[in-house]
Amino acid sequence: MSLQSVFDIAEVCARHGIHHAVISPGSRNAALTLAFARHPAIKTFVIPDERSAGYIALGMAQQSGKPVVVICTSGTAVYNLGPAVAEAFFQQIPLIVITADRPPEWVAQQDGQTLFQQNIFGHHVKQSFQLPVSRQHPDEHWHINRIVNESINLSQNLPQGPVHINAPFREPFYPANGEELPYSSDVRIIKESERHYPLSEDEANKLRDRLKSFRKILIVSGQMPYDPQLVRQIEKLPNGIAVLADITSNLHECGRIIRHGDLLTALASDSLHKNLQPDLLITFGQSVLSKNVKVFLRKYPATEHWHIQPAGQTADTFQHLTRIIHTTPLHFMEWLTSCSAQNVDSEYYGLWKNADERIRSGISAFFNKTALSELHLISEVIHHLSHDACLHLANSMSIRYASLIGLPPLKHNIQVYANRGTSGIDGCTSTAVGHCLVNSGLHVLITGDLAFFYDRNAFWHNYPLPNLRIIVLNNHGGIIFKLIDGPAYLPEADEYFVTRQPLNAKHLCSEYGFEYVPVVQPDDVHAGIEKLFSPGKTVKILELETSVSDNVSIFEALKSHLRSVYAT
Repeated sequence: MSLQSVFDIAEVCARHGIHHAVISPGSRNAALTLAFARHPAIKTFVIPDERSAGYIALGMAQQSGKPVVVICTSGTAVYNLGPAVAEAFFQQIPLIVITADRPPEWVAQQDGQTLFQQNIFGHHVKQSFQLPVSRQHPDEHWHINRIVNESINLSQNLPQGPVHINAPFREPFYPANGEELPYSSDVRIIKESERHYPLSEDEANKLRDRLKSFRKILIVSGQMPYDPQLVRQIEKLPNGIAVLADITSNLHECGRIIRHGDLLTALASDSLHKNLQPDLLITFGQSVLSKNVKVFLRKYPATEHWHIQPAGQTADTFQHLTRIIHTTPLHFMEWLTSCSAQNVDSEYYGLWKNADERIRSGISAFFNKTALSELHLISEVIHHLSHDACLHLANSMSIRYASLIGLPPLKHNIQVYANRGTSGIDGCTSTAVGHCLVNSGLHVLITGDLAFFYDRNAFWHNYPLPNLRIIVLNNHGGIIFKLIDGPAYLPEADEYFVTRQPLNAKHLCSEYGFEYVPVVQPDDVHAGIEKLFSPGKTVKILELETSVSDNVSIFEALKSHLRSVYAT
């Protein structure tokens, strides 16, 4: 009975449809490791660095849409999962985090690999459970089974997210030599009915009456998983309604969306801002990337702000929230399409669209004249992306460059991913690796040098990644600190904020056996991209080495060029 209940944790997971587990080696978690490693329906991945392991599990869950189990030993190993757990919480990704622990009587008794693990992730998990330290009595077996079932169901209830199971173990940690531990055939599974979130008829009628009061309607999408049904539904909305979405919204296939909201709201005149001010703001999704859009909507608030989400805590991002509507974005858009559009200002969408087209034309004209730069390279990479590729964007300037350029409507089925839950640079590469390990399609990561080298343990494992392509924008520092107000002109900027570093990716490629594709001259771009996207048996890394100052100059030149476009 002692280890049987532990082995049956894996059986419960498998019967709930969980087929992937990420394990970091250790001794205290030996029984958990064996339970999952021996299960025929679960594919396990051994990742030594727990920080990377957490993000790899996150990427797997994000790609598969199913919970992924991540297992580690006791002590500081648990803390190393913290960043990925927080990212999963704020990005609403289901993880089952199982951490081995010392028995409670040995905590704070100067014993090795011991710290306070109960509730260690605090508010960054949906719930934290503690397994019984003894597994002898049938009630304890029942207790473990109940906790595992509840954890899996809870991780998938909207809003989805990580759940923590802390499992204390006494020695012995391993089965006896030759001991067989078959999984229980009668293991209990607790299923939970799927929840639906349609608008009730009464609520729909009330909203329809209220909708008649608004002429200028603006929809803003935050970060969202790719949903082709939602894209098609947004296409059907009444013509006067404007829809603003950045690259993380995964709505790029929709021809009617406003793609360059960040630059548009940053460069627009006060009179244009006032004309763009909505009567009704409708939002859905998670975080909005653009600070300029957030500032605009706070300074020029709508009369009413409706936020669409099925469940969970609501963020008042624009400081003027008036109504929370508990339904899905798809259900709401279906309802909005069915409403009469007779009161909608038919010219309102045109104002947004015309301004957006001027930005787009200005960007295109600028790239036709500009020299080789990070912006130019990303533009070329996005242009060459194949349909059905997954585009991964590291934080800081990589995601901002890509959002500035945007994905055109012709790029069908491309899915965009970014760690915008906490917006850290620490696990961007590991998350992309997790995607690659459970999906054989092409995965393309655009990353800066600091994010790339910070997360180099993403490759410290024994699994081939022939479907991963990485573009490293290596300006030997953090360019964003030369662009934002505050640190750019400080004498300490280079050392303490930009963080100058001398590395390049060539030696890392040699260390791991990856294919290295350097871009040095403008003539290298097309040949390098063709080589990058050609079939191969391992990771390919294309690297552009430039200086912070050159890229700052080019970025400022683009903004100056676009200001002149607005002035004409």
